[in-house]
Amino acid sequence: MSFGPKAWIQQHWDARAALNFMLGGTGGGLMVAAALAYPDSRLPILLSLALVAAGLGAVWLEIGRKLRAVNVFFNPFTSWMTRESFAAVLLFALGAAALWRPQPFLPAAALAALAFVWCQGRILRASTGIPAWRAPQVVLLIVSTALAEGAGLCLLFTTAPLLLAWFGLALILRAIAWTRYAAAVRSSALETPGKVLLQIGTVAALLLALAGYVVPAAAPLAGVAAIATGLWLKFALVARASFNQGFALPHLPVRGTR
Repeated sequence: MSFGPKAWIQQHWDARAALNFMLGGTGGGLMVAAALAYPDSRLPILLSLALVAAGLGAVWLEIGRKLRAVNVFFNPFTSWMTRESFAAVLLFALGAAALWRPQPFLPAAALAALAFVWCQGRILRASTGIPAWRAPQVVLLIVSTALAEGAGLCLLFTTAPLLLAWFGLALILRAIAWTRYAAAVRSSALETPGKVLLQIGTVAALLLALAGYVVPAAAPLAGVAAIATGLWLKFALVARASFNQGFALPHLPVRGTR
């Protein structure tokens, strides 16, 4: 690897780290969608917890010394990873309680899930050495993708009108978040996933969601489109657009002549 003014892709986070944002974000968004529009079913709650656990497990596999994972709990005042971990613990506790009795624990689990995906966005925001991550707009992008994907996944269980409305709002929020982010950050690695997100994951998904009011079978297709495009964008953001800043030498040493 060469270091210098030419930026290079960071080597600390790979596809396993990306899976935490992909699976964990979708799982957190599913918990929120279930609380809003499908509060009487335990299956979405169980799937939500499984996705979050799978995402965290993927990050754990990336650690060289697995037993040191417990150290993540020791820096709550300085580390967004620590705060994400505490949010995850709270999410699992409230989610388990919601499996036993959805009311009143499911709304609380949804708030914990929202805190979890917020911390994920803040983790990227805190990585100041990565231009594609440190932009303030990345936080809303991560949260909105989680909400859109979670609502889309919930459409596989029910096509209730309230869920379709929430799904449409989440798609619009995600499109706005991506547009703001793309205006602030230029990355060739995100151009194609971003275009597909708007064309297939937003416009086509919204049309299918509207059709779902008349033809319920169209709604799950909208959910699949939203999930697939969102996951692709997040994978590209974490694993493909993660170039370091590089560095510049404004004043080069000049050998003196005698």
